[in-house]
Amino acid sequence: MSMSLRVVVPPHPLIGHWLTLLRDQDTPTPLFATAMAELGRWLTYEALRDWLPHRRVEVQTPLASSEGTVIDPAAPLLAIPMLRSGLGLWEGARTVLPTALVAHVGYASDAGLGAGSSSPAAYLDGLPAEIGPTTGVLVFEPLVGAATNLLTVLERLEALGVSGRQVRVISALAAAPGLKTLGERFSDLTLYAACIDAELDGQQRIVPGLGDAEARLFGT
Repeated sequence: MSMSLRVVVPPHPLIGHWLTLLRDQDTPTPLFATAMAELGRWLTYEALRDWLPHRRVEVQTPLASSEGTVIDPAAPLLAIPMLRSGLGLWEGARTVLPTALVAHVGYASDAGLGAGSSSPAAYLDGLPAEIGPTTGVLVFEPLVGAATNLLTVLERLEALGVSGRQVRVISALAAAPGLKTLGERFSDLTLYAACIDAELDGQQRIVPGLGDAEARLFGT
């Protein structure tokens, strides 16, 4: 794995709690959706800790003046939930970023696609034609297994002039092989995940993983 790729696994007990519920095969769909949303909320909070533009201001309290910090509205944020399971993470993240612009993208499943396979076909590409150099971009991809679909999105962003330092990825679970692939292609990327699993099986599924995130999220 490239040593430049930054993968952050926040050591928060609530993140571990919600991930465990996602892993449990007996977790019902409504609770699975809640757990995914909570991970989206907590991981986004962590991702913004040292990244969200802010500025100092002075305000008047009922008793005296005081210095404070506010989010800088001059630096826009773009959220990219990868359909359909990325909507689960975004459901929680949107409570942290209520004013972010949203662009949905959807690609064919990367299950069974090897690292050398061609890029998957898009069935929805809602990325704007232009993304400003000061725009912070958050990509929500619950499972980074072989990372085929995520690589495709990152390459689309790269073609729009969005560099790795401008992007952060939020994932419930990542696999070491996919992270290696990402690091080789986007060495300046930062990814936040609840956990890193070591292996992929013969169908490119994360092991032990949490199963089919989309099917479990929507009960299909």
